Formats: sequence, structure tokens, C-alpha cells
Amino acid sequence: MKYLFLVAVVLLVALPATRVTATEATDGAPVLEQDLKGGKVPLKTDTETFEREAEAMSTSGYSLAEKRILEGQGEKHQFQAEVSRLLHMIINSLYSRRDIFLRELVSNASDALDKIRYLSLTGQADLGDNQELRIQIKADPDAKLLHIIDSGVGMTKQELITNLGTIAKSGTSEFINKLSETKDVNLIGQFGVGFYSAFLVADRVTVTSKSNDDVQWVWSSEADGNFSLTEDPNGNTLGRGTQVTLHLRDDAPEFLQQDTLSSLIDTHSAFINYPIFLWSSTEIETPVPQSDDQEEQKDEEELKIEDAEEEEEDQEEEEEEEEEKTVKETVWEWKLLNDVKPLWVRDPKEITDDEYKAFFKSTFDETDDPLSWTHFSAEGDLEFRSILYIPSHLDTSIFDSKNTQVARGLKLFVKRVFITDDFDLLIPKYLAFIKGIVDAQNLPLNVSREILQQSKILKSIEKKLVRKILSMIQSLAQDDKEKYDEFYEEFRVNLKLGMLDDAANRERISKLLRFYSTTSSGELRSFEDYVSSMKEGQDKIYFIAGESKQVVASSPLLEKLNDKGYEVLYFVDPIDEYWVGHLPTFDGKRLVNVAKEGDLGIESEEEKEKSEEDLKQLEDLNKFFKKVLANKISRSTVSKRLTTTPSALVSATYGYTANMERIIKSQALNAGTPQSYIAPRKVLEINPDHPIIKELSRRVQADEEDPIARDIAEIVYDTAALNSGFSLDDLPAFASRIHRMVSLGLNIPLADDSDSQPQQEEQQEEQQEEQKQEEEDHSSHSHSEL
Repeated sequence: MKYLFLVAVVLLVALPATRVTATEATDGAPVLEQDLKGGKVPLKTDTETFEREAEAMSTSGYSLAEKRILEGQGEKHQFQAEVSRLLHMIINSLYSRRDIFLRELVSNASDALDKIRYLSLTGQADLGDNQELRIQIKADPDAKLLHIIDSGVGMTKQELITNLGTIAKSGTSEFINKLSETKDVNLIGQFGVGFYSAFLVADRVTVTSKSNDDVQWVWSSEADGNFSLTEDPNGNTLGRGTQVTLHLRDDAPEFLQQDTLSSLIDTHSAFINYPIFLWSSTEIETPVPQSDDQEEQKDEEELKIEDAEEEEEDQEEEEEEEEEKTVKETVWEWKLLNDVKPLWVRDPKEITDDEYKAFFKSTFDETDDPLSWTHFSAEGDLEFRSILYIPSHLDTSIFDSKNTQVARGLKLFVKRVFITDDFDLLIPKYLAFIKGIVDAQNLPLNVSREILQQSKILKSIEKKLVRKILSMIQSLAQDDKEKYDEFYEEFRVNLKLGMLDDAANRERISKLLRFYSTTSSGELRSFEDYVSSMKEGQDKIYFIAGESKQVVASSPLLEKLNDKGYEVLYFVDPIDEYWVGHLPTFDGKRLVNVAKEGDLGIESEEEKEKSEEDLKQLEDLNKFFKKVLANKISRSTVSKRLTTTPSALVSATYGYTANMERIIKSQALNAGTPQSYIAPRKVLEINPDHPIIKELSRRVQADEEDPIARDIAEIVYDTAALNSGFSLDDLPAFASRIHRMVSLGLNIPLADDSDSQPQQEEQQEEQQEEQKQEEEDHSSHSHSEL
């Protein structure tokens, strides 16, 4: 038995040393026999690291070192108490998405490469034979293993214990308690924190590491409060660096798929400073060599064909058309994932326009060229680099209030590692259409790198970004009017939202606004253009708001302004009357809405005297209008803005205009709002020089109870409301009055005319009662809300 035991020991020891991974070909080159699935597959650009590691794997998926640990032969250690609590938090609540584990591990690998590069440049370390600084990712679906390997600085035995078994630079209960309460501790860049995110998808994590200062060690843990450590029995398989191996859970098979891994790298780590390779398979077609029998048969056929010239030509054509037989073979190779270089780190003077455009299209999945861009860097206490683009088209989903997950076009990086594109801290919502990169050297992030912390740094970055964006837009307006008109057509609503939201930059944004006007001849005009062409003595900027340019251009409220040559701006976006309340003046000139009551300041002294005389002469008529239209108007007065139209309806100084009423009524949330609140009574303005008004004034002075005068007063109001953009509340009554007026014009007797007057008076009384009840209900509703 003693001899049998010794023989078994010798065989076990000799087994790893006698493994065969390749056979020698006739030319002396090694030829690999098997692939991951045991079939014959041609391999390309493989490394000895994975070959040796694969050879060390048993059928259970564990390496010899891991088997030694599982069998209890490795050193046993306990995690620091705070680390155990941190692991529990990470696995259960700290990260909102578990796929970020790959970002964390790749970032750690990049940090390790940065360190060895620095040490080599300063003469403190030697790269040795492993000169290539790279990151490699390889998945083994059969064994459910995922490897992340770097050729970085590596770790000694003590560094593995310190970095992975304790919390770097802390180790106090106070730290972990604060983390439990706020999840707001700045620990990014410390290897011992992001590393633990691997347990989001793995049951066991194994770290194989080789430092220049020590032999190769294997660290392993199942996040159960303990970890084991042993010297790698395979010796130095890495040369230098670290390999993190994840034994994936059963619910995480997607992280073994090439497409998933490639997508995650493209999202989070595409601009890492070192090449990232993925072990990938592709199918290629290879020609099938012909056998000796086929060659002989072909020669015989060619000899026979030579006897006939025509047959020979036909045969040659057939041979040319005949396709060569091929078979598909799977080829494994290292595929470079991050081949797009970070353009923002280069000097702008060295970058061509074509490079900027190509970067924009590839990074943001765009097909059209950007309208403009800016490339800048901030230095000093606040350091970041940025490239910002104005796209050619607007993504309208940014205005969808129900869609809270709309990704912004601005991507935030910290040291080239993607952090987020879903935040409101670095750019206001009205500029959400901007696409670009912001790469900061230092930003306060929480442990999971997912949530930005509030700080003065963020406010400073936001301020710089907004000013750069507005400056870029202003430059576009000054340098290329055609492009700016194209930009304004797409993004004008965003700028107007900025007038509401961004008080600090409201004046700068107002200079970017453009409008059509009564004198612009189809060209867009700015406030500055308007002011520069104002009439002598003019101190107001006139505007009118409506549904469209055609609607406002035909408004009777513009008659006298047009006759006197005053320019009136057209506000035709629904948001216009909201933001204009935040801009009372521009360049010292007051903005005046011509659809509201008030003196426009366009009358001469003679016209003012005439208006006063007209007001006295039509005093009785104004009282008549007030009596007949008591539930519709607040008062009637002589107009100073009409020339050809008999009447118009304007809003009170602080009331809703016709355009605002239309917008508010169209909103579903206002379906139950009392009409008395939405549409307060208006001011009726009459044209004293119009024949209809003169005749009506004569009839009223002759007989205030004249039924025809009452009908005319109602029709004057109705036509004024329609002409001014308001809607009518009682369309059947309006139609009835029109029919009566037509009948009178055609000398057709009115049926039951004697009974119609009392009926009309009764209807008016009922309308007044309903109006009064609505006002009381609204007053009670407002009181209850307060």
C-alpha cells in the first residue's frame, strides 16, 4: 500500500506538468487542437495567459488554486467588519443597475495600468517582457466564467489583503454608518469599493494577481464574510497584472454573451485610455480543397472538350459560372472594442471639421451633420474638457412630461469613464437638445458612481456650460443667418422655455429670439432689429399674439398702427404670452400687447382732442352697450386703434387675451374650470367714425327700447368678439339674430315679433342669473383652496 500511495502522489504532481496544448507541425509551428467546446477551431491572436489558465481548469470550472482553496488548503481570512456590511449594502441596495459591475472592474483595470505606466516613466518599475498595456475580457459560457484581465501594476499578497479585505483609507464604523444613512460618500477611485460590485452578478469572485515585487497569488471569496488566499500553484501565468474571474450566478447568463459585453463597454468604457479587447468569435467561409480523384476527372473532361471547339467554349463558360465550394468555420480572436479615440482631449487647432462631424455621428448615432459645435476646456480649481454640439433636428420626446426617462444628449465622464446622461444638475432642461461630452477630472460622486452630489463644483460647471452654449448659439446667429434660421425653426420653443426658467440668462436669451412682424416682409426679426428701426419718439415695442401669422395679420387691432407705420411683432407660439410676462422691457423699451386695453401712445394732440369729443358724444351709446351686454363686457369706450372696423374686443390689463383663452380652454385639465374665471368680461371698443356706430347712436338717442337697436348691439359685440379672436358662448342666439337682420334687410315680416321681445328679455335674465351663480361658485371654490 505504501508504494501504491507514492505512485498516486507522483501521478497527481506530474499531471499538470504533462498537459499538452499544441502539437508541432512539420514546420515547427504549434497548432492548437481544441477550442472552448472541444472542436477544431482556428484561433488568432490568443495569449499564453489564457492558454495556461484554461489548462489549469478542471471540469468543474475551478482552477487548481481555487480547488486548493475549496479544499481548505489556502489561508483563511475574515473581511473587516465594515466590508461585510458594505458587501451586504452593495448586493441589496447600493447600485440601481447590476450591469455596472463591468464598468467598475474595467475602471479598476485602467487605474492599475495608469499606475504601472507612471512607475515605468519615473523609473520606479520595469515593464519587462510585458510591454503592452491592455485590458482583456473573455467569457466562458460552458463554465459560466467571466474574466477581466489587465497588464497593470498587479498586487502583492499583502496588497490583496489590504485592498480587498478592508475599506481603503477608512476602516471605521463611523464611515459605514454614514454610508448606510446617506449613501453619499466620495470613494470613487479606490480599488476596494467598486470591486465589490462584482458580487451583484457572481456567487464567487477570484482575483489572480502578479506584482513585480512578489509571486503570483490567488484571492477568492463568496461574499460570506471570509476570503481565502493561496500562492498560485501554476506559477507566473500572467507575467504581470491582475485577472478577475467571476463565477456568474444562474440568473446572469446575459453577461456571458459577446453582444451584451460589447454593448456595456461601448456605453461606459469606450474612451478608456487603454485598448480593451473582447475574446470574440466570427464565422468565415473557407474553400474546400479538391481531392486527387476530382483533379484526374477534371483533366479527362478537358481532353474530351478539346476535340470540339464549340463545346470547349460552352464548358469554359460553365466553369466560370460554377461557384467554388466553401464551408463555414468559427474563428476566435481578440476584437478591439474602444477604437474611437476621445476627441475632446486633443488640441482643437489640430482637429478638422470632418473629424468633429464624424465624432458627432459615431458617438450620438446621428446621420446628419451638426449645425455648430464648440470645443473648450476649463482649468484651475475646476478642471474639465468638453465638446458641445447643436444637432440639426429636435427630438420632440424631450417635451413629453410623461416620459421621465428621456436620455439627455449630454454625456458625463469622469476621467474618461462614462457616468450618466440622465441628470438635471449640469444643464437646464431647456437646453436638453444639446449633445456633447463633459469629461471632468474630479467630481463628487457617490460610491456607485451613479448619482451626482450637490456641490459648488456642479453649479460652476453648469454656469460655464450654459454660457458656452448660449455663446455658441449667438455666434451662429451672427456668422450664418441661413443656418440660424434653420436652428430657430427647430429650437425656438427651447429658447422660450429658457426665458421662463433661466432668470440669470434671460437677457442673453432674449437677444436670440426672432419674430415675424407687420413690416418684415417674411423675414425673421430680433428685438435688436426692432429697436434699431423704431420711429422717432417711439418708446414701446408692440406685439400681438395669436394662433398663426395669418390670423394675427388680419386682426382689426392693428389698423391704426399699420396706418401710422408702426411695426408690430407677431407672437404665434402658445408659450409666447407666458414668457413675455417675464420680460417687461427690452433695452429700456416697454413691451405692449395691442390686444389689451390701454393707451398705445400713437395719437397726435389733435387726435386726442377728437377722441375726447367722440367720447362725450357717444356717452349714451356706451351706456346702452353696457346695459344690453352687462354679462359680457365690463365697459364700452371709444377706440383709439380702429380705422375701418366698427368695433373690437380687447382684454383688461391683467386679463386673458383671446389667444390665452383659446390655449387655456384647449387644455384638458381646465375642463371643469368655471368660464367666469377663464374668460372675465372684456372691454368693447367702438369706432366713432363708422356708419354702423353712428346709426346705432342715433337710434339709441331716439328710443333706448328699440328692439332693432338691441339686436344691432348684440351683433356688434358678436362680430367684435369673432374679429378679435374670441369664441361665442351662445351660437344659436347669434344665428337667430343674423336671421332677423337678414329678414329685415329683405323686408320679410318677422313671425311672432310681439312675443320675441319678452322671450329675449327672459333669456337675458336667465343668463345673468347663471353668470352670477358661476361667480359665486368660483369665489367659494377659490376660498376653499386658500
